[in-house]
Amino acid sequence: MTKISIVTPCYNEVGNVEELYKRIRTAMAEFSYEYEHIFIDNASSDGTVIVLRNLAAQDKHVKVILNSRNFGHIRSPFHGLLQASGDAIIEMASDLQDPPERIPDFIQKWEEGAKIVVGVKTHSEEFGFFYFLRSLYYRVLRKLSDTQLIDNFTGFGLYDKQVVEILRGFDDPYPYFRGLIADIGFEYARIEFTQPRRKRGISKNNFYTLYDMAMLGITSYTKIPLRLATMMGFISSMISFLIGIVYLVYKLLDWKNFTLGLAPVIIGLFFMGSVQLFFLGIVGEYIGSIYTLAVHRPLVIEKERINF
Repeated sequence: MTKISIVTPCYNEVGNVEELYKRIRTAMAEFSYEYEHIFIDNASSDGTVIVLRNLAAQDKHVKVILNSRNFGHIRSPFHGLLQASGDAIIEMASDLQDPPERIPDFIQKWEEGAKIVVGVKTHSEEFGFFYFLRSLYYRVLRKLSDTQLIDNFTGFGLYDKQVVEILRGFDDPYPYFRGLIADIGFEYARIEFTQPRRKRGISKNNFYTLYDMAMLGITSYTKIPLRLATMMGFISSMISFLIGIVYLVYKLLDWKNFTLGLAPVIIGLFFMGSVQLFFLGIVGEYIGSIYTLAVHRPLVIEKERINF
């Protein structure tokens, strides 16, 4: 029988996981497909694990992976996706901001032949400034990247088992999932949705996690910052050389009256120092990505599995 897998990564979502389970069960009741609902918990400390154990005891469709520690918002969801055994796998967040009611739309597109069905946020009920910044980032990254990335796509979507097998072959210890989906190159169907405001709990995204995701996308899918650093260095050196020539000529023409101002020296020194530090940080991000690939640690270490 055809099987659908639904993977929902979670971390400290005690107020949401039970409602999520019920809404997914209701959505899947429309189909005669066999299904499994995989929760992969990233070492929650708020009682989420207790709720998951109870759900798994009541319903054999529910399967639970408990990580030994918090492995972050990038590695754990990807590991959960690779553990699914369905003919199609749907991945969505556990905070109910990816609406489970769109699951039938994803499955319908898959039944029509789409190997990839992506959920694209066209509107969001979150704070407008954050939505604007995210949208701006997606547009900038798409312009810089050689790969045609998908705007406002966060990973919420359906992936045929053929796509998941391709993802296994990447063997990336710190994958930029949104980029991998675009990098595969398959045609995809779009399901547009409005992201609702979080009702319970607080967002686990903070400045560091958002920065981490942003830099991972940049270092994984574009070399332009490195090349920009080289070009800026060349341009700055040319400007400095021309300024030096001007000062030399000025000094030769007016040897006695010409004095070198302290302000231009200080401004130039701090400007060049800040440019160097900025691009040194960019280079450091790329080196960090190379280090992660070289060390090649496992995506996660599991502590326990339930109902597998």
